Amino acid sequence: MSAASDSPKTKPRPVAPGDLHELIRHRAEEIYIRGGRIPGRDVENWRQAEAEIQSELAQRFRRTAVVVNVAGVQYVGEYSPDSAQGYTPGELVPGAPINVRFEGKKMFVQRPNGAELETTIVNKIG
Repeated sequence: MSAASDSPKTKPRPVAPGDLHELIRHRAEEIYIRGGRIPGRDVENWRQAEAEIQSELAQRFRRTAVVVNVAGVQYVGEYSPDSAQGYTPGELVPGAPINVRFEGKKMFVQRPNGAELETTIVNKIG
């Protein structure tokens, strides 16, 4: 078994326009209050709020994956960075031997430090 590669995926999920507008409005109000309630900065506050909300949404829905080759079959396992226990892409060297175990739709990849990276199999090629 060998590591093939780490592959970041971004799959933004839509937020209802009304909800997004409300999130931005609320953040702009927070910025206004934190900034000392200075009048005439509505557009600046709105733009800052819009940028912050868009960035937060992109991070929230960022999905990452690891590709592992087992006996000529490539498995793509997605994992959440929040539950990866410090795993960082690049820990698994492409082509290096690794230990992998499977439990149903889960794939557990042993990291160089001995910990396991738990993934959900989203694709099987070969």
